[in-house]
Amino acid sequence: MMTVFLDRDGVINRYPGDRKYVTGVRHFHFLPGVLKAVSLLTKAGFRIYVISNQAGVSKGLYSRKALEEITGRMLEGIRKYGGRIDDVYYCLHTTEMNCSCRKPKAGLLKKATKACRVDLKSTYFIGDSLLDVKAGRAFGCKTILVLSGKEKLKNASRWDVIPDFIARNLLDAARHIIDQRYERA
Repeated sequence: MMTVFLDRDGVINRYPGDRKYVTGVRHFHFLPGVLKAVSLLTKAGFRIYVISNQAGVSKGLYSRKALEEITGRMLEGIRKYGGRIDDVYYCLHTTEMNCSCRKPKAGLLKKATKACRVDLKSTYFIGDSLLDVKAGRAFGCKTILVLSGKEKLKNASRWDVIPDFIARNLLDAARHIIDQRYERA
């Protein structure tokens, strides 16, 4: 099964900033091209999962209800544009809780694909941080770092892990995936 895992903040919606959170629907804003990108991936036959750390719930910065409302807004917007997200998985734990689902661990990716066979040659994790790259690597899929959120290319000399590919944003990544331009050497 062809699969794409997407981080949320900085990939789908505007990155709120380091140590900041999207705490309500009014703070959730799709990045340019995202709706088209998800629609293209959907039409190309990919299963699409959102995999996101959302420790703000455990920290008491926003409620589960607020997170559900944000998720509903995201899914509704994507659906209206002809896209589909197969499921959304959040880790609500803080780093200190040392759970198996918080990225960079691959627990949520394994949970998402437990009921289906995944073809790792056509599976991608698209994220905006090195935690996303590490989670994708831990799962064994190709990794694409988008520059629309947390990480910046100017920091590349300090990266402790290198993504398989780098894209400007989700639409750029989706087009390259569909055109099969992302092949490991």
